[in-house]
Amino acid sequence: MKILVTGGAGFIGSAVIRHIIGNTTDSVVNVDKLTYAGNLESLVLVDADPRYAFEKVDICNRAEMDRVFAQHQPDVVMHLAAESHVDRSIDGPAAFIETNIVGTYTLLEAARQYWSGLEESRKSAFRFHHISTDEVYGDLENPEDLFTETTPYAPSSPYSASKASSDHLVRAWRRTYGLPTLVTNCSNNYGPYHFPEKLIPLMILNAQEGKPLPVYGKGNQVRDWLYVEDHARALYKVVTEGVVGETYNIGGHNEKQNLEVVHTLCALLEELAPNKPAGVNRYIDLITYVKDRPGHDLRYAIDASKIQRELGWVPVETFESGIRKTVEWYLANTEWVAHVKSGSYQQWVDSNYANRDLVSHSLKDEQKDKQA
Repeated sequence: MKILVTGGAGFIGSAVIRHIIGNTTDSVVNVDKLTYAGNLESLVLVDADPRYAFEKVDICNRAEMDRVFAQHQPDVVMHLAAESHVDRSIDGPAAFIETNIVGTYTLLEAARQYWSGLEESRKSAFRFHHISTDEVYGDLENPEDLFTETTPYAPSSPYSASKASSDHLVRAWRRTYGLPTLVTNCSNNYGPYHFPEKLIPLMILNAQEGKPLPVYGKGNQVRDWLYVEDHARALYKVVTEGVVGETYNIGGHNEKQNLEVVHTLCALLEELAPNKPAGVNRYIDLITYVKDRPGHDLRYAIDASKIQRELGWVPVETFESGIRKTVEWYLANTEWVAHVKSGSYQQWVDSNYANRDLVSHSLKDEQKDKQA
């Protein structure tokens, strides 16, 4: 089988490609625009394999996408290309509208034209798998609630609204044109090769440099954490065994408050990187509370029972095993980190957090609040 993966140089996309090349006999065509979060160094383990091909193409470019389909003749599409950072979507929503909505529309039309011209056996086997997020559901009010595949959409940010829009387009193209689509909605991913603007890698790298560990608000936002390699296995199972027209939620069964995640990272760094930067006594003392971002959802939690029941997928990693592997990977791959942390990345991180007022300066203040 030949699989066209969009956004294959990104965090999740590169994990999917490494999984396919490393564990199957399938071929991959990686279509990626190589924006700031796209990094071909995340694919060095597979880029020399004859079953791997790379196309530097923007999914919004219809003519180029038509060429890619005609030239490579894929059997399935796994669509992961997206702008994905909530803070960036608040600062500049236009790019999210362009890539996540217009790009998905363009890709759907290119895929539909290609699919329509296939011989019947290949046409019936073709799949368009759209990879989305649990953020389209909004947040959960009651502690016992979980997102299911039928939870109504209520996106809160420009990012989640643009992903919700793309989900609706994919389902409409199946209903109206018969394009054989599948949709998956996942919880927060973490693991190796994660672009360091996201919570876990940002905390690891800031701690190593003795920089503040910025926590939004009180750090009480709850997320379900999914190890990226578990997610890659799930996505491959859906595209090869999933039922056309169905949606599958993918979660890690690991609900944690953001502050709890940061505390865990600090404890692991105390063990794995005991030689701290000058002036740092304990990593946990670097925790700094900053003003929360607008519209910040409080709690996400996935009910992943459907994919377990129907496709037999369950995550292999616990949060404890996955987070340890993640910290160990970042400590061992300083060259990858150094290349990713370009001037533009550092400028964005500096501007994003410099504009947020401090809520509290240290763990001591947190302890005082608890005592009060």
